Amino acid sequence: MTFIKAYSAPELSRKEILRYAGCKSETDLPEGFLEACLNEALPVFSYKVCYSVFDMKVKDDECDFSAFKVKSKDLAKNLGSAKNAVVFAATVGVGIDRLISKYGEISPSKAVTIAAIGAERIESLCNTFCEDIKREYKTELKPRFSPGYGDLSLSVQKDIFSVLNCQKHIGLTLVDSMLMSPTKSVTAIAGFTEKPQGNTKKCEICENKNCLYKGDI
Repeated sequence: MTFIKAYSAPELSRKEILRYAGCKSETDLPEGFLEACLNEALPVFSYKVCYSVFDMKVKDDECDFSAFKVKSKDLAKNLGSAKNAVVFAATVGVGIDRLISKYGEISPSKAVTIAAIGAERIESLCNTFCEDIKREYKTELKPRFSPGYGDLSLSVQKDIFSVLNCQKHIGLTLVDSMLMSPTKSVTAIAGFTEKPQGNTKKCEICENKNCLYKGDI
């Protein structure tokens, strides 16, 4: 069964927005610039998640979620001995894509900053959702793992979209390249665990050392 959650705006982190924008501090931007971008961008967001919880088992590099199977050494390592996992898709809507497109040619710096706001918003939504799941199921969660991380193929998007019916439930579509529309969206898998995972962030488990967004975490 697929469940749907809609959220009000999660807590905002200016520090994360600046990191996504490639800035060390707000002084790297013109005075009032970030605030002006926030005032224009924040009203366009809508925060939606669809998800299912599956019984699962891991054998070698195969992760069996009953509804679908995935071969990935990195995902198998991430899930470990988990017996259940939440598979979810989250989006902050198409409005931010329209703003980024609007400013792409007339103000590239504004487009970059608004894109950074969108990146922070979808990550904050995923964090909020995962905290919800922990409370609802009285569990801890492994760090969420998305198609494209490590050796987990982007083609797994097809399985996630199929089992969750993302287009019907939250208006999220998948194009031939396995990318999503709206673009500020995430699909992910997070295993249930009894052991608290601390403040582990997805950047800390990703092996891409050259990522623009890795930054100082």
